[in-house]
Parts: sequence; structure tokens; C-alpha cells
Amino acid sequence: MKKILVIEDNLEVRENLEEILELSNYNVVTAENGKIGVEKAVAEIPDLIICDVMMPVLDGFGVLKILEKKPKTANIPFIFLTAKAEKSDFRKGMNLGADDYITKPFDNVEFLEAIEMRLNKSDKIKKAFDRTEEGLSSFINIARGQKELEKLSKERETKTFKKKEFIFQEGSLPRRLFFVASGKVKTFKTNDIGKEYITQIFKTGDFLGYHELLTETKYTHTAVAIEESEVSFIPKEDFTVLLHNNRDFSTQFIKMLANNVEENEERLLSLAYNSIRKRVAEALVKLYHQYKKGDSARITILREDLAALVGTAKETVIRTLTEFKNDDLLKIESGKIFIDDIKGLEDLPY
Repeated sequence: MKKILVIEDNLEVRENLEEILELSNYNVVTAENGKIGVEKAVAEIPDLIICDVMMPVLDGFGVLKILEKKPKTANIPFIFLTAKAEKSDFRKGMNLGADDYITKPFDNVEFLEAIEMRLNKSDKIKKAFDRTEEGLSSFINIARGQKELEKLSKERETKTFKKKEFIFQEGSLPRRLFFVASGKVKTFKTNDIGKEYITQIFKTGDFLGYHELLTETKYTHTAVAIEESEVSFIPKEDFTVLLHNNRDFSTQFIKMLANNVEENEERLLSLAYNSIRKRVAEALVKLYHQYKKGDSARITILREDLAALVGTAKETVIRTLTEFKNDDLLKIESGKIFIDDIKGLEDLPY
């Protein structure tokens, strides 16, 4: 059952909307003002939001602006509901990223049709973008809608990279977006004495190289396959058109960018304040979730790569892994790491 959040300050209108939607088999959550609406949107993560424009505490434009900046709510379909039908209000709402604009009084049938259309469109995009190579192709073909790009899309290639093979190097110019169809890829920076620091590890279903495409700058890091990996190349033209002309696609990248910023901030704080044991534990927890299949994870990573991810020496990482093994937090077999107590690693004191 789809969940819909209704943000409306008028009690009679709010209850009317709730009744109509519940009769149409929707799970309805309500909020009496914009501030409460934002709180419920973050807590409930609805499939669609219907929001009045003119409200006390926080108006509809403010609600949309806040939710657009939050990774968890940025791609939720948003419909404005208002008694004001001036063009300026319509334009302002759509410029902020609203999906539709319904004026009061409204016809119940048209109202429900607008909701169904937005939910169907959202489902179609989500289903297409299922973080697989097939899903990527479907998503691009659905979202693009421009004949002049069909040839570019058809020419998109997938290449298999062997372990330790370079995908792109620091200082080179970006000409495409990369999608990890299978395997794992690391990006790293090298200091003046040649020591590596891993900036990120990408798994199946991840994009990489989009920061440089967005900023039109040279790569500031190098990308290398950690294991044999299949990587798809998406032409810069496809990426640019999708980003500027398709809201669903752009919100995916807003979400990824926001998550990356948050993750990098946490890593910097960890490097500054956490002990080596805590930093190694945090790296193992992250790798556990990336390698996890079912209830277990077999982590295959070179010790020098783990050291570069943590920001310490290889010998220190090996010593710490041995300590974790003695504490029954993990096992090491043929160089592979098996986590026995993920909660123990997560709860490791600073």
C-alpha cells in the first residue's frame, strides 16, 4: 500500500483529503503545518507528498526547499495544493522542483488521477534504476527521450578490468561517466612521497567520476580495480542531458553527492579523533556491508589497501587485525577476512 503524506493547515480540507485517499486504498499520514510536515516526511519517507502552499510556521515552498536538500526525501514526488492559481506561484513551485500543482477546489477524479500518474512515473523510474547494468540501460532509455542521443547510448561500452588495472588516472580530463556493473573499484590520492590514501571504494551499482564531469575539472584521484570488474562507460553528453532535463535522474545524483559529503566528513572526524583500532573497525564495518551476501561477508582486500583506507601503515593494520582475531571479532582464512561479530566492531570504543 502506497503511503501519502498530506500537509494541510485547514482541518476540514485535511480530513477530506485523508478520507478520499483512504477510500482509494492509500496509507495516509497527515500534518497540520509545514514544520510538522517536514518532520513526518523524514520519519515516514512517504511515496508521495501533497502539500498546501499557504500555511503557518512554514509554507509549502519552504517545505519543498528543505526536503529537496535531504538525501532521503529529495526524490519523493511532490504535489502542491493551493487556492491560489496565479502564474507566479505556479512557476515558483515548479522551479523549486514540484512535480505537479493542483488548485482548490478540485475534482476528486482528476485529483486521484494526478496522484496515480505521479506514483506510476516514480515507480517506473525506480524499477528501471535498479543498480544493475540492465537497469542502467533501461533507465537511460526511458529518461532520455531525445533521438539525437540514441546513437551515443547504443555505443556505450562495457570493459572488463583486471585486478590492479587503472580505470582513470589523476590529472587526466574526464570524458565519460563510469558505472560499476560488477566487481569493486577504489579511488585514491598519492602524496609527494608516493604513499596512497584511498578516498572511496565503489561496489556493483555505483557511479564514479561524476564530480569531475559536474565541475569540468581534471581528475584529482586515480581509479583502480580492486578485483576483476566490469565497468560501463556512459558518454558525457548522455549524462549532461539527463542531469539537466530529468528531475528523477538529477535527484539520484543529489542524493549520492550529499551522502558522499556526509561520509567524507565522518571519515575526517574519524582520522582526527579516533584510535587506530576504531578506524580499522570502522573500515571493516563499511567493507562488511559492501561485501555482504546473505548473512555473511567474505572481505577480499589487500592489506596495503586497507591501510590506505584507514590512513595508517600496513604493519599497523596487520597487527590490529590479529588483535581483532584474538578477540573473536573476525577470522582470517587464506588472506580473506570473515567478520564473526559485526556488532562488536560497530560498538568498539574510541
